[in-house]
Amino acid sequence: MLAFGNVADVLGLPVKEVGARSPFGLISLIEDGLPIRALERVAHLLAPGDAQFKYRLIPKATYERRKTADRLSSDEGTRLARVWSLALDVWQSDEEARDFLFRPHAMIEDKRPIDVVILSEFGAEMVIDILGGLKYGSAA
Repeated sequence: MLAFGNVADVLGLPVKEVGARSPFGLISLIEDGLPIRALERVAHLLAPGDAQFKYRLIPKATYERRKTADRLSSDEGTRLARVWSLALDVWQSDEEARDFLFRPHAMIEDKRPIDVVILSEFGAEMVIDILGGLKYGSAA
């Protein structure tokens, strides 16, 4: 269901990095720690008008430490990149994908998908399941 090249694009990984276009290549890049610009890019794509949104993804003090090292931990930013990539695939528009992510949804107890994704990996999987249902035609 997930196009790894699309996730690499969302993270801002260079097109010439062929490894980022394969599942194991992307895993390797993530495990080595993505550059801080990947998180900044994801935050900007999701909430372009909110300069503070990145601090919802990681606390400000942690962000400053990561910025100094220019490396994220293996899970920072990737969960949202996966969800954003699939939301774009389903909705075919940044605005419609954002509308879906920032509007309460009945299948997750009227919580906003973005909040559920930020909360945990399990929450991200719930939102990915909803998006998969929308993409492939099951109830969502």
